[in-house]
Amino acid sequence: MAQAQQVDLVVVGLGPGGEALANATASAGLKVVAVDSRLVGGECPYFGCVPTKMMVRASDVVAEAGRASELVGEVTVRTSWAPVAERVAVQATDHWDDRVAVERLEKAGATVLHGVGRLSGVRRVTVTLNDDSEPVTFEASKGVVLNPGTRPATPPVEGLADTPFWTNRDAVQVTELPGSLVVVGGGPIGCELAQVFSRFGVRVTVLQHDDRLLAVNEPEASALISEVFADEGIRVITGTDATAASYADGQFTLTLETGEELTADQVLVAAGRVPNHDDVGLETVGLDPAARSVPVDDRMRAGDGLWVIGDATGHGAFTHMSMYQNAIARRDILGEDGPRAAYHAVPHVTFTDPEVAGVGMTEQQARAAGLTVRIGTTKLEESTRGFTHGPGSRGLIKVVEDADRGVLVGATVVGPSGGEIIGFFVVAVHAEVPVATLGSMIYAYPTFHRAIESALADLAS
Repeated sequence: MAQAQQVDLVVVGLGPGGEALANATASAGLKVVAVDSRLVGGECPYFGCVPTKMMVRASDVVAEAGRASELVGEVTVRTSWAPVAERVAVQATDHWDDRVAVERLEKAGATVLHGVGRLSGVRRVTVTLNDDSEPVTFEASKGVVLNPGTRPATPPVEGLADTPFWTNRDAVQVTELPGSLVVVGGGPIGCELAQVFSRFGVRVTVLQHDDRLLAVNEPEASALISEVFADEGIRVITGTDATAASYADGQFTLTLETGEELTADQVLVAAGRVPNHDDVGLETVGLDPAARSVPVDDRMRAGDGLWVIGDATGHGAFTHMSMYQNAIARRDILGEDGPRAAYHAVPHVTFTDPEVAGVGMTEQQARAAGLTVRIGTTKLEESTRGFTHGPGSRGLIKVVEDADRGVLVGATVVGPSGGEIIGFFVVAVHAEVPVATLGSMIYAYPTFHRAIESALADLAS
């Protein structure tokens, strides 16, 4: 093997955080090698956040058209998936081509390699290139940044691996819709895509292992989304799993633990994600590749000359987490001052209709942490904005207070623009703003976010 090449920094995994870090450090003058086996930009712009939100936007328009009869009279809509597929392929993903992203990194001064990068010792990475040319080894004076991300999980269902099931990566590329669909998994990905396809005429069943949809959220949020799905004709089966799967003559058959058999034209597996750090050479630097996450400190350091960001750190598989951690690691690499990592106010949004957003602790988590908890809730549809908005205004706000300190430690918003309203609570939880201060503010009338005032008032009731 050829002698190792000397560089300043190697970034392995070019999802949003890795790409941003490679760009910034190369722009700062470091000799940077950026490595990814797939598309520069990662899951988010090609198979996750960006294309799926285009799909969600289209399905929301369909739903709004259906509500028109209550507000403006009859509206006739003839839906077609073709414009959605075209927008995803052309505007979101450039037909799943990362050329623009590669050129952006190269313009910043980074060397971009498509291949599998693995640690081969401290500050050392060996890259097996996709073109099957000779592997290349780099020694990095600054060190290595790992941003390995995750891949779709395949549940251990007998026969499933032998069927042509979809993951999210397939679902965003479809140009023709099936007549019926079983979604295995009732988390954010499963719920978003179930509602999208249902609104375009697909008969959808959601099969959820947990006893409720969106199980990491507050139970009230799960219950409301279940009601919405029922109203929209989406069947939800909770608290059970498939035990066997088969495919023949264009039909899937899933056998459930209950003995029921589900048949459908297609199956979408959205049953979680598998971390990709199991095969990046962690064992060569004394770390466990079989661990669920890689331990890092508050500067994203996992070892001597090694920083890890993103999903692998176990602090949330979100694009915004990767971007947040990238900035912390970048400052540490470049010797810049700045705040260190803190995770008490991590936000998350599921883009169903209504949107489900949360930050910080749920009520159950706060009680499990031993806090003295007070809860405040209100219904969005009972606000003035909900009344004037009419159909489609269902929602709620729930706040969780540490009563001993008089600050919020968590909040949930379900409703129109719930992902925007949660921004208020992100600030409140992150900065530990006293509840008394929040209650003394002026809230614009008539807005959905004015319902925050009602939820806070409910704390004292």
